[in-house]
Order: sequence, then C-alpha cells, then structure tokens
Amino acid sequence: MTDLCKQILATQFAASLCTLAHAVERCPDELWNAPVAKYPFCQVAFHTLFFADLYLELNEEGLSRQPFHQANPELFGDYEQLQYREPQSLYERSQIRTYLEFVRDKANATIAAETAETLAAPEQFQRRLSSRAELYLYNLRHIQHHAAQLILRLRLDSDVDVPWVGGGSIRWPGQPS
Repeated sequence: MTDLCKQILATQFAASLCTLAHAVERCPDELWNAPVAKYPFCQVAFHTLFFADLYLELNEEGLSRQPFHQANPELFGDYEQLQYREPQSLYERSQIRTYLEFVRDKANATIAAETAETLAAPEQFQRRLSSRAELYLYNLRHIQHHAAQLILRLRLDSDVDVPWVGGGSIRWPGQPS
C-alpha cells in the first residue's frame, strides 16, 4: 500500500507543479507583476513554491539550512513569507523557474524516501493535521489553489489558456511531446 500511496503522491505533485510551471511560462511580461487578488503574479508563484518547499521538510527549522536556500539568499532574504507582514519582494521569471525545478526534484526525492511509518507520523507544522500523509494532501491543495488563481487571472486578463495536466499528460513546459 505504501508504494501505491507514494506513486499517487509523486504523480499528483508532478501534475500540480507542472500546472504551476505552465502558468508561469504563459504569463505575459506585462502581467508578471500585476495583481492576482492582492499580490503580484510573481509573489503568488513564489509563495506557492515557498510553502510547497516548506511542507516537504520535516519541520520549519530545516528550510533555511537547505543547500538551495544557502546558495540563493536573494530569493529568501529575511524569510518574509514566514512573517506576519505583507510581502515586498518581487521575483524574476528565471528565479521562479529555478525554484520550480528545485521543488519538483525535492518532491520526487522526499516522496521516494517516505515509509509507512513516516507517512503515518504526526506532522510538525501546527496545522492540526493528523499525519505527514495528510500534510502532503494539504500541500497539494495549496499548490492547486494558487495555480488556479494564476490561471484565472491569465484567462481574464489576456485570454491565455493553460492546459489540463494529469495522468499521461504530465509535460513540463518546453518538454517535447
């Protein structure tokens, strides 16, 4: 059963992150810093990746110690995403692309390392979820929530379409069919 759960989680993370990647790639330059609800498109994309990255950790303390974070301090600054204040940072598309690739690879490695015991263990993020497995589902819902916001903004503002991603259609933007 654990192998099946891990396969499902890996496939759904791939599809969710691929959907987000398509939105990032298809965003016209003039909309990159335009508001999606109350935050710029690029901040919503970063926020989505930041919390996906965080919830793939075992706890909050591990986040800033990752080599990717150490190598990219300009992305994370003072970790404003973890503070109770309005985010100020804006991000270049190339930074979001790099972070997307990192989170995709991290999700694959993290999910592959899970066991029945680790998936059943209590989550460590004060979200009042019962297990690490449930935290994965929470994380997926968060990614999809924000990907949908970005896609809606693209459709309303510029009639840009983002493809449905799932099953055998998981294709990263720029990947040949």
